[in-house]
Amino acid sequence: MIEKVTNVQKQKIGTVGSRHCDISLTGTMLVTKNLCQDKNCRKMDKVTSNLRSTDARDFQHVSPRVSAMAKDIPDGHVIAGHCHPRDQLLFAVAGVMRVETARNAWIVPPDRALFLPAEEMHAVEARGNLKMRTLYITHDADSEQQVKVLRVTPLMRELILALIQNPVDYSGNSRAERIADLIRLEMEAAESLPANIPLPSDPRLQNLCARVLRDPSDVLSMDLFAAGTGASTKTLARLCQSELGMTFGAWRRRVRFAAAAERLEQGVPIKIVARDAGYRSSSAFAYAFRQYFGLTPSEFRSGLTVVRI
Repeated sequence: MIEKVTNVQKQKIGTVGSRHCDISLTGTMLVTKNLCQDKNCRKMDKVTSNLRSTDARDFQHVSPRVSAMAKDIPDGHVIAGHCHPRDQLLFAVAGVMRVETARNAWIVPPDRALFLPAEEMHAVEARGNLKMRTLYITHDADSEQQVKVLRVTPLMRELILALIQNPVDYSGNSRAERIADLIRLEMEAAESLPANIPLPSDPRLQNLCARVLRDPSDVLSMDLFAAGTGASTKTLARLCQSELGMTFGAWRRRVRFAAAAERLEQGVPIKIVARDAGYRSSSAFAYAFRQYFGLTPSEFRSGLTVVRI
């Protein structure tokens, strides 16, 4: 289900995962209110399982350990807060995803994927017309327990696209089963990237971070902001380390690069994106962008246009 969420909207999502999920989306924050058991994940009948689907519920109880769903989502739409009984690999061949949990946010461009363990509450917003190609993976004792960003190799990308060509339940299809095995091997070998944007819980730091999230080009220093919060600069700096795990400057750079990726996808000229990210020259921005994403802004933008169904 895709819905537009504005300001604060409290919802109960009882048919997506194995639990009811009461959440509030407030600005950039997704806050988990309550979790209780729910058994509304539907199991597909034999006829339906031989087809493809864009309903995540259809992939939660099939026999294959790895299943793949293709779903196109229009720009600006939000998949409201939910969770799945299976692990999930969120990947898109076009468009940029903004994904939020209770304590973190990620911007996921097409050269990356976000791994979410089973029952992890999350919401997804499409930035640009999104061509999501997502995997649902059986969760077991050896499964990864942490959310993480993975670099998607050309091989992994092609394997995901190949698996999507199969029905929801492809049991007995030896080719599809081997593709799924190769995907798991590629995921194990994939480079993990520190691309999350931590979200604070302290109200004083929340105000500062919310200001940057609203306008990443804001050049207000922590000293000037601290003057209006009742907290000293040292206190805010200490909160950054304890709640964000990094300095304020490092956190703001992550936000700016995330915003830059979104704006490049929207077709904003590189010179303007560089200026709004705090760089005086496009060349300096291109160097820093490549250090962060592994691609220059031009290469990143070109990659967004290479799409296969």
